[in-house]
Amino acid sequence: MSPDHTDHTSKIVGTAWGLLILNTLGSAGAKTIVPLPRSLIQMVTMGALVAAFALALAVNLRLRIRASAFVFLLTLLLVPSVISSADLESGFGALFRCARLALFVSTLWLLSRWWDGGLTFVRHHIRMYFAVLGSVAAGLVISPGAALPELYGGRLVGALWPLTPPQIGQYAAVITGLTVLLVLGRRTTRGSAAVVVVPALVLLALTHTRTATLGLFIGLALAIGSLVLTSAAARRFFAWAVLCAAVAAVGFGSALQAWFLRGQSQENFTSLTGRAKVWDALLAAPRSASEYLLGAGLGDKSFGGLPIDNSWLAVYHEQGLTGVALVAAIIIVLGGVALLRPPSLSRACAIFLISYCAIASYTEAGLGDASPYLLHLAVAASLLAAPAEAATPLATPGVPRRRAPRWARTSEVT
Repeated sequence: MSPDHTDHTSKIVGTAWGLLILNTLGSAGAKTIVPLPRSLIQMVTMGALVAAFALALAVNLRLRIRASAFVFLLTLLLVPSVISSADLESGFGALFRCARLALFVSTLWLLSRWWDGGLTFVRHHIRMYFAVLGSVAAGLVISPGAALPELYGGRLVGALWPLTPPQIGQYAAVITGLTVLLVLGRRTTRGSAAVVVVPALVLLALTHTRTATLGLFIGLALAIGSLVLTSAAARRFFAWAVLCAAVAAVGFGSALQAWFLRGQSQENFTSLTGRAKVWDALLAAPRSASEYLLGAGLGDKSFGGLPIDNSWLAVYHEQGLTGVALVAAIIIVLGGVALLRPPSLSRACAIFLISYCAIASYTEAGLGDASPYLLHLAVAASLLAAPAEAATPLATPGVPRRRAPRWARTSEVT
């Protein structure tokens, strides 16, 4: 395969990945500067998914795929999703969401051909989410009032595309963590990393998103910890990070506490901004045996008109205990494979993504449906995939052996 053809294929794969990310941006959020009809947003996001599948199929017409426990478990997750949605208890929207999830998983299968343990999809991930954060920053510059509305308590939202503070915080935290790891692995320059990390951290601070902040720090600590024994740069960074954290805790403790509490009362904080009340109501609701096992069908991750904001309870509500077991298997399998791999930059990036998703699953939904969290885990799966074996060179066609003349043969010495 020529280098030009390889570059062209790589660009198509990167475009398909970017379209998957566009599909998972969602259609509900803050009010934008220019009002965007929900139907238009859904048309764009669903069109992006269809285009991603078409591009992935175009570059993989022979349907060559890599064995992947992650995508296989996602495929199994379709079973309880379809069965529970078929009775239309959650409306026709449930079947639509099942079709979306099926197309999403199919696209991952097609792209798995290029999962080789390298950092290609990490770079695609960073570029696309950096572009999304660029739109958020542009909205903040154009209309600070729309980007920091009172409706969200002055927290940063998407003013050009409807993005909520938790979404922006998630994207900023993920690309910050991955970029820091690339610097430690000497796969990018400090200047290039600063262009990504500095604005991402500023946007993260403006969102006041506690889950994303904790996920970033804990995920980075675990990822860098996996490199400490083999990387001097990781040891230096870890030491400086601990020192800076200690100084910040002493010198800016009150400011950090105020940022963390976001002006909430103690009762509101302990109930996780009202989430605990929704969780208690969901767990106390009566369910049939089939709902226990398979759930009520794919929905909008809400209960009683309020967001569930917990991946495990959302999966339990929509895909039952079967879905919970499959999602748990995804996290356990990816985490187990990461622990068994020898120390490397790819392994560290995978550990960061897996730990971030596990932490965020407590206060954010998305592990049971097409979402950014599944894309983060897909990148982790691509990092943990064994490198494709080099093609075995074809043997040179055998040349017929010529019979030596009798006079040239040497008689055996006895």
